Amino acid sequence: MKKIIFLLSILFIISCKDVSQKTTSTPSEKGKAVSIDYAKGFSIEEFDGYKIISVTTPWPKAEKPFTYLLVEDEEKVPETLTYDQRIQIPIQKVVVTSTTHIPSLESLHEENTLVGFPNLDYISSEKTRNLIHQEKIKELGQNEAINTEILLNLHPDVVIGFAIESNNKTYSTISKSGIPVVYNGDWTETNPLGKAEWIKFFGAFYNKEKEADSIFKHIETEYIAAKKIAKETTETPTVLAGAMYKDVWYLPYGNSWQAQFIKDAHATYLYSETQGSGSISTAFESVLAKAQHADYWIAPGAFTSYNAMKDASSHYQEFDAFQQQKIYSFAGVTGETGGVLYYELAPNRPDLVLKDMIKFFHPEALPHYEPTFFKPLN
Repeated sequence: MKKIIFLLSILFIISCKDVSQKTTSTPSEKGKAVSIDYAKGFSIEEFDGYKIISVTTPWPKAEKPFTYLLVEDEEKVPETLTYDQRIQIPIQKVVVTSTTHIPSLESLHEENTLVGFPNLDYISSEKTRNLIHQEKIKELGQNEAINTEILLNLHPDVVIGFAIESNNKTYSTISKSGIPVVYNGDWTETNPLGKAEWIKFFGAFYNKEKEADSIFKHIETEYIAAKKIAKETTETPTVLAGAMYKDVWYLPYGNSWQAQFIKDAHATYLYSETQGSGSISTAFESVLAKAQHADYWIAPGAFTSYNAMKDASSHYQEFDAFQQQKIYSFAGVTGETGGVLYYELAPNRPDLVLKDMIKFFHPEALPHYEPTFFKPLN
């Protein structure tokens, strides 16, 4: 489980129809664009009787966007309109494939429409786990090899998937069976509020655009307010992140969403000048030379205690943050079956992540706040 958590933390930092059939067309009438202020990977245009969602970044460096037609009134859809997938809305049954999708369903009060998910143990939310205990959500196996037989028997209105590249045979099989597959690219966003704004994507499938907008505005307001509080603090501590895996140290790039949290919490990430996707991989000696005297250390892989870190590598003790016990991890906050809450909820609630960091970097700024994800190491 520790190995899985570590690998997921690395991924988290960076954490249909066949593409060859892709065609595009512009409706003759002019639609109303839904306001998307931070997210870069999707857009929504509303027309009388239907909507069009364009997902431009389903995975990094995607060559073509995907066009999804959401239909309310069949008679109002132009016959010449082309698209990748067609979905009748509002949807009644859905399969999602990432734990990051769960909070959006719950926020919109649509968790009861979830009928299947790959690897149920990863889900942390008590509300959705209660539905699992009631056997209302079916286990679909592993995300890389979804049990298509079980999925097809569920007859979902849509499968909302994610992929790291275009070649996905499982999704192709599902789509060819007549069940539409829609790609969600929330994980490709680098702006914390950009990730959270994907709740508007989910809102469109349930005709709950107003609810989704209201939920997002609350998160945005809380984030901006917390950022302002942090900016008014006098100290700017230095911060290290990541840990070693098989003698290689993995850290988030300076343009990553985790680095943005550190900046907005009025702290200095020691690798802020770096740019890239995925994670930085470097030698221990290089990190020690650069960050030995960092004031704080966050997200040290799967570690939840100082003893575990010391047992894994005595070199960790050379850092000031280790000696002064200023290391904070999200790996210890899990659901009943071991799913890490951070992976599920953090992209949807960046305001809580930011407040967590402010609480540790500037304890006086939020005296009554109880951290949600990050906790001091034992």
